[in-house]
Amino acid sequence: MQCNQPINIVLMNDNGNIRLLTPGNDMRVRAFFSSLEDLSKKVEKIRGANKPSLDGERYYTDKELAVKLKVSRRSLQDYRNNGILPYIQVGGRILYRASDIERTLMDGHKEAYRLKGNM
Repeated sequence: MQCNQPINIVLMNDNGNIRLLTPGNDMRVRAFFSSLEDLSKKVEKIRGANKPSLDGERYYTDKELAVKLKVSRRSLQDYRNNGILPYIQVGGRILYRASDIERTLMDGHKEAYRLKGNM
């Protein structure tokens, strides 16, 4: 966050004295603006990484989904070919709807169990 105008804070203490605080003359103001700058950078980083959704639905590319599921892109191709993962093909581009992937993962979820003699 770049600011072209100098920012000053006027502080009135209990005695009624007025003191002008600036980043140049007060460490607290300097620390505040430094924290604000750090926060602004983090927000911009998050905004840059966030892809807009289409009708409220998030779509993943092959590369994004492979990273998210920790599998190779070739494995994703096998899952598509075997009918395991639903996908959308637009031209030569493959997209995966986030809700479809979540549903597929939940459908494949198996509860842990123990055999009686293994305790």
